Order: sequence, then C-alpha cells, then structure tokens
Amino acid sequence: MSFFEKYDLKQLNNLELLAKQVVEGFIIGMHKSPFHGFSVEFAEHRIYNPGESIKNIDWKVYGRTDKMFVKKYEEETNLRCQFIIDTSSSMYFPKYEEGKAINKLQFSALGAASLMNLLRKQRDAFGLSLFEDEVITHTKAKSSTTHYRLLLSYLDKLIQDPKKEKATRATEALHQIADNIHKRSLVVIFSDMFDQKENMDDMFSALQHLKHNKHEVILFHVLDADKELNFDYQNRPYLFVDLETGEKVKLQSNQVKEHYQNRIMAFKEELRMKCLQYKIDYFEADVNKGFYPVLQSYMVKRNKMN
Repeated sequence: MSFFEKYDLKQLNNLELLAKQVVEGFIIGMHKSPFHGFSVEFAEHRIYNPGESIKNIDWKVYGRTDKMFVKKYEEETNLRCQFIIDTSSSMYFPKYEEGKAINKLQFSALGAASLMNLLRKQRDAFGLSLFEDEVITHTKAKSSTTHYRLLLSYLDKLIQDPKKEKATRATEALHQIADNIHKRSLVVIFSDMFDQKENMDDMFSALQHLKHNKHEVILFHVLDADKELNFDYQNRPYLFVDLETGEKVKLQSNQVKEHYQNRIMAFKEELRMKCLQYKIDYFEADVNKGFYPVLQSYMVKRNKMN
C-alpha cells in the first residue's frame, strides 16, 4: 500500500482529519517523539499576571492558598511561524490520478496543515500567506483552534477550486509579505519557484528581504520529480500545455528530454546554491514521497532554533 493510498487522499475535503492522520503517523514512525520538550504535560505553576486569560488558573491551589497561580505547560513557547504557499496555476500539476501522487498545491496545503497541527499542539502561533501573481491572502499569526480551522478553510477552498492561467510573480509577493510580518518568525515557503521572471537574483532579493528582517526561512521546493526533473514520459508525441499561460506545444518527448533535463537541473542547482549563500534552508519536496520528509525537516529546524 502506498503512502497516498494509506491516507486516502481522495478525501481531500476533510483536510483537518488528514493533517491529524499525517502527524500521528509521523510521531508513531519516529523512535523519539518530536514533542520532546514540547509535550502537553503539566510542568509547573507560575504567579498569575493581571490581565491574562483565566483559563489556566489552578482554582484548587487558589482555594488552598488564596493566591492565583497559572498552570504552565512544557509546550509553552514563543515561536511564530508564517506559512507562504504559491497558489499559481503551475502548482496544480500533475492532474490527480487515483493511487498516484496528488498535485503540488494539494501536497503543499496538506503539508502546511500538518505543520500547523504540530504548532497548535505546541501552542505556537502561525499565520498563512497565499500568492500567485499577487498576494491573495495574508493573516497574522495566532495560536487558537478557531484560527487553525479558519486557515484550513482557506486551504480547502484552494484544493477544491483550481486556478486557471494564474502566473507566478513570487518576487513582488514575497517583498509584500516580508513587509507585513512584523515580528521575528520562522517563515515556511511551499513553491515550485517557477517565476515569470527568469532573473533569479530578483527573486532572491525578496528572500533576502525576509532574512534582513531576522526571520528564519525554510523553502520547500515542491516538484513532481518523475515528470518535472526526470521528464519521465513515454517516447511518443505529447501535447504539453503551460498551465500559467495556456500556451501549447506538441512534440516527441525524447527529442527534448536531454535539453530539458540539463536546463531544469541547472535551475535547481542555482536555486540550491543561492539558498546556501543566503542561509535559507532548502529542501526538495517531491510529491511522490509523502509528507514525512517535510515534517522531519521542520523538526530539525525547530530543534536548532531552541
């Protein structure tokens, strides 16, 4: 049974349930819990500060001592995380087929939802930014369950309502988002990085903008490695369609395979090296390999920040 069959990703209309299944499966599959140091176990009491929420006051202690103490939990942290997802038309590749990989947007949405679920359990704050040729959604970071479900509703809508011929303009969008994240955060980007601008320096000036504001940045480079890196097509004529412009070209796949692979691998290597140069954590996120590599990469980064 494949990863995707195991989690029945045909039922993408229940993103909350799927995110919970992914996280629970990830925890079970690890020898050491990723929640070490962030468990939901009670840790200690601290004095109640006037103006705070009263929901964690220990009323039994108050009854014995006539003083207000708050239950402090080990997972209480100050991490803020902003998820940035590319929602342009190229992210809806490949077309979903039963038993096979989901498309890049579905993968990104479920990957982000799973990480949000982790953050919610840790009582950390998280926000969501969505962009294509412009920023279409930007929320501030919060830690409540209500906020979590609101963000899931945005992701649900993306999954159910594919964009048609929406171009990627990551440079402008990332600059705009950087200007609107006011507190130091962990910024997690899901994108195929196929921008309309061919000058990668412009795109990295936007990523530098995030780093300049003292954010930690993780880039999940979302791809279907079989099709987009290896160009794994049968040697027969295909009609290839640019999802962002609608442009079509008919050709024999093997006639262009070598040239295509050289170009795409050069692009990927330049992207990886630029990330290394600017101290951005780069991870290839192959939609065929499931979400555990995404969650594992996040946990490694999270542990380094603590």
